[in-house]
Amino acid sequence: MYFTDRGIEELVERRGDEQVTLEWLGERLRDFVDLNPDFETPIERFATWLARLDDPDDEDA
Repeated sequence: MYFTDRGIEELVERRGDEQVTLEWLGERLRDFVDLNPDFETPIERFATWLARLDDPDDEDA
């Protein structure tokens, strides 16, 4: 188990029954980066990965 799995498990446990929009998620990611600018690059990479997840033409996904 990776260290980050704990946070993911907590998220699923606490909020797993909620439904959110991608717009809401984008706003939360922006809020997080505003509070934690050192995480700008990983959040950008994560958001780009999510955006391109189903794109068969994107070799980086």
